[in-house]
Amino acid sequence: MSKKKQTDPSQEEQLEQTPEQTQPEAVEDPAPESDPAKELLAQQEDKYLRLAAEYDNYRKRTAKEKESIWAQVKADTAAAFLPVYDNLERAIKQETADEAYKKGVEMTMNQLKEVFSKLGIEEIPALGEPFDPNLHNAVMHIDDENFGENTIAEVFQAGFRCGEKVIRFSMVKVAN
Repeated sequence: MSKKKQTDPSQEEQLEQTPEQTQPEAVEDPAPESDPAKELLAQQEDKYLRLAAEYDNYRKRTAKEKESIWAQVKADTAAAFLPVYDNLERAIKQETADEAYKKGVEMTMNQLKEVFSKLGIEEIPALGEPFDPNLHNAVMHIDDENFGENTIAEVFQAGFRCGEKVIRFSMVKVAN
């Protein structure tokens, strides 16, 4: 008579497993030997990335410096022409019998304003506006019921700005 060998149920499960499941997993060596070529490649890649970042920073910095210099040159140039603007403004305000002369001065003033506009230089609004010490220079103060609190009543000299940079503050008289 033959004896049947009895097996444990847990042993049966192990026997039924596929060969993939029974093979031990490959364990990576925690400290593989370092390849000198790979180390050199990693160093060169790091140098390349650092150089690329430095170049990008240099490019951005020089672009900002260039823009800053351009804005400063525009402001300085406009400041040099502001006395001409003031004289043309005074000439327009003067009464004259010669209409051709008056029209010529007005045309010259309009041309100067157009040049300022193309350069991005704008006149700071003042008359009737609330007083702002960042834009206006108050040289006189009056009490007048016709104006509100801290309202500009008169403009003695127009102010100009280029973007957010003030080229010249408006010289004004402030009411109340």
